[in-house]
Amino acid sequence: MSLMESPLYQDAVKQLEESASIMGLDPNIMERLKYPKRALQVAVPIRLDDGTVKTFQGFRVQHNMTLGPGKGGIRFHPKVDLSETAGLAMLMTFKCALVGLPLGGAKGGISVDPSTLSRQELQALTRRYTTEINMIVGPNIDIPAPDIGTDGQTMAWFMDTYSQLKGYTVPGVVTGKPITVGGSLGRAEATGKGVAFCVNFAAEKMGMKIGSNTTVAIHGFGKVGVPAAEDLRDQGAKIVAISDVSGAVYNKDGIDIDKASSFTKRGGLLKDLPNVEHISNAELLALDVDILIPAAIDGVITEENADTVKAKMIAEGANGPLTKEAIEIIAKKGTFIIPDILCNAGGVIVSYFEWVQGLQNFFWDLDQINSKLHDILKDAFENVYEAHQEYKVDMKKAAFIAAFKRLMRAMRYRGLFPG
Repeated sequence: MSLMESPLYQDAVKQLEESASIMGLDPNIMERLKYPKRALQVAVPIRLDDGTVKTFQGFRVQHNMTLGPGKGGIRFHPKVDLSETAGLAMLMTFKCALVGLPLGGAKGGISVDPSTLSRQELQALTRRYTTEINMIVGPNIDIPAPDIGTDGQTMAWFMDTYSQLKGYTVPGVVTGKPITVGGSLGRAEATGKGVAFCVNFAAEKMGMKIGSNTTVAIHGFGKVGVPAAEDLRDQGAKIVAISDVSGAVYNKDGIDIDKASSFTKRGGLLKDLPNVEHISNAELLALDVDILIPAAIDGVITEENADTVKAKMIAEGANGPLTKEAIEIIAKKGTFIIPDILCNAGGVIVSYFEWVQGLQNFFWDLDQINSKLHDILKDAFENVYEAHQEYKVDMKKAAFIAAFKRLMRAMRYRGLFPG
């Protein structure tokens, strides 16, 4: 697949061009933002448990590093390719700029189904991938983190491999690590907690109070969906539907989130969860609820099913769950959309905190982390909302505009080398 072939990359470029046109972005700046700074594709051969050798395709893309080192997750998923990785790296550039972090945008991954590999095979895959990309990552160059199909253990293997290559421990090379090897409190639940914070900011603008009468549907009951569900449940909201790869479950009186979370953490699929009504993922997205949180993968709401969406508010917990066409259709209906580069920025914000703590070897308590996370997201939300009102555009375009303003200033000050 060529660099610009994936729908996600094309969608990101379209949104860049539209928002740039609305705000009058310098065309020279826009031209530079359309393309990644660096893209690396590597072969990742490992010896499987049966003794055979299998080679996987790995990627690391750095989109723009004007504001600082690259930042972005590593994804282990069968659909990972160069173009999708480049599109996600672009969105990370905009996300870091939007929330005011001194970081650029990057992304990485391997085209693999991690569920088909043993623990030893996953370790070998991670260590070989780290070795293949080590020359373009580092605490002052590009700092990976977990994404779909990876976790704290993956990051620990990555950090250890990189440290072995350097000859000394380098905890700052990745974030999302376990606490015992330099991780940060609050990192695991940060993205979902950030979604819940943004839902509350949006509810305030809409004159809505989160409480017992608030209904929520969550597409993707995982790293983002679970903590978001727990926080909103704690505020009294009813989580009436959740989903995973096996389908969705529904209960009009509210699902017991603790039981569902325990069930899935033990390896259970929601299709086997007792005492609930089983529905399809498509039916979940079309439920008449107050808040819909698509927190799984990109492109689940398109122009083909956007008309079926009835939620009053959509919080984009995943990256690009609504296509550009879907956003236009849904925004016209008056639905309040919290864009992904704002809504799911909690993860990269606390990753930034972990990076800073690792560089200082000084760690903060959970209250400090959650307070700082809230304040950064609140400021970013207000900036997006101001752009939404000033330019009379949907919140998605407003988020891009707010991000581009910061990027444009920085890129102009730094100039173009060699000039």
